[in-house]
Amino acid sequence: MQQDNIQWFPGHMAKTRRLISENLKLVDIVIEVLDARIPHSSRNPEIPRLIGEKPTLILLNKSTLANKEITAAWQKYYTKKGAVAIPIDCLTGEGIHAVEAEIKKILSAKLERYENKGMVGRTLKAMIVGIPNVGKSSLINRICGSKKVKVEDRPGVTLNKQWVPTKIGLDLMDMPGVLWPKFDDPKIGEALAMTGAIRDAILDTEHIAMLLCGRLRKICPELFCARYKIDPKVLPEFDDYELFELVGRKRGFLVSGGDVDTERTSKILLDEFRGGKIGPISLEMPPKEED
Repeated sequence: MQQDNIQWFPGHMAKTRRLISENLKLVDIVIEVLDARIPHSSRNPEIPRLIGEKPTLILLNKSTLANKEITAAWQKYYTKKGAVAIPIDCLTGEGIHAVEAEIKKILSAKLERYENKGMVGRTLKAMIVGIPNVGKSSLINRICGSKKVKVEDRPGVTLNKQWVPTKIGLDLMDMPGVLWPKFDDPKIGEALAMTGAIRDAILDTEHIAMLLCGRLRKICPELFCARYKIDPKVLPEFDDYELFELVGRKRGFLVSGGDVDTERTSKILLDEFRGGKIGPISLEMPPKEED
């Protein structure tokens, strides 16, 4: 089950880069949404260049699906880099209440200038950026307290910018999700595929599920083995593909002849990981100091 490095750069993503550059002057702050399970892989390396010195708040979304201790380590990492990052979960609402306070803290100097000029209550404007399917539209709907923008659990739903007013004195500009032209590190493309940032329709999902088995056996063997009723002692006996097939056998996903239904096994594995059914798992640790 070999596969070339995953690449994904539709035309609308090139358009999004232009939209970000052209509209940056209209906003006071940029809200960058990352996936708490893969903060490194879900951060478009082009975004810092595009937004320049514009004030930024980083939101580590889907935090209830990630390991809390590792998420806290990522927060410390960004703090050392001079950035502000907070964990949230747009589905459960966890951490959403902190967004308004953090924005006002970051923009405190500008708000003070407004106040000194008698411009109290002036509406602030924020641009929301992030890769596809990271939760930008869900964030807007959660802040608004109602369904304002279309939300689906698949990448590429938002294709044009749209302004959305909120009840917290903040207008939000929702940008389409944007990836970058080439993933130089294949592990980045793999992590994005595992978490659903890249559409399954263009992937070899069996290959991705096999790679996921390999990562889970290293990162969280206890959670992995408990979910699929595997004896941890036998893990060294299997390579990643054999382990993937073992999951299928444990679930009884067999076809005629006793072979494993790999398509069904891959779907279950990816769905259960993405839904947090295996447990709260982070696929990436923050870089070490020397890195």
